[in-house]
Amino acid sequence: MTAPTPLIAGNWKMNGSLAAIAEARAVSAGVGGGKARVALCPPATLIPAMSTALTGSAVLVGAQDCHWEASGAFTGDIAAEMLAEAGAALVILGHSERRAVYDETDELVARKAVAALRAGLEPIICVGETLEQRKAGDALDVVTAQVRGSLPRELERRPYSVAYEPVWAIGTGLTPTTAEIEEVHAAIRAVLVDRFGADEGAATPILYGGSVKPSNAQEILHAAEVGGALVGGASLKAADFLGIIGGL
Repeated sequence: MTAPTPLIAGNWKMNGSLAAIAEARAVSAGVGGGKARVALCPPATLIPAMSTALTGSAVLVGAQDCHWEASGAFTGDIAAEMLAEAGAALVILGHSERRAVYDETDELVARKAVAALRAGLEPIICVGETLEQRKAGDALDVVTAQVRGSLPRELERRPYSVAYEPVWAIGTGLTPTTAEIEEVHAAIRAVLVDRFGADEGAATPILYGGSVKPSNAQEILHAAEVGGALVGGASLKAADFLGIIGGL
């Protein structure tokens, strides 16, 4: 079985301006020949400028969401093809903020994943439980159901990753224990192997996301079945993001 190549992706969320492209350049300058693939996912307005700034760099540029259709009367939305044309190589889908604030379902996330593949984008598909679900002992059931419902069969033999982000740990400073992270990642791996077969299911990176920072990155990134990280606020500053990447 092929071990997955780690991926560390920074999600800038609704933050950043053209001046912040300097941070992206600093990340590119500091990555060197690291052990992981590295990506930055800025707001859509910054994708063309960041893509241009990082031309020839090892740092990939990603987007934070896409529509499931290639075009149409969807005011305010952006098609996957548009993101690819702007310079994106990856796209985050099903982030907990999209699920919670915009009521995105597993079915919708799966449709967006198909759209991403259609446009040649690599999906990062997010799953995770709330604090209430964790306290009720339902974390594994919730997460594995999200994996089954959010990953379309079209992902077979295509590059993608799954990001486990416990909702209660995002932006709170709280982090699950290493044992809790390993338990969920092992459950996700089992679903991937069951769905896509032993070889392919084992080769998909499973990222951890939720208050990842330089101080805890090494412990998290070396946990069993953790194949990288989806980093929020700490990816906005090159020094912090490079500190996390260095945890590998």
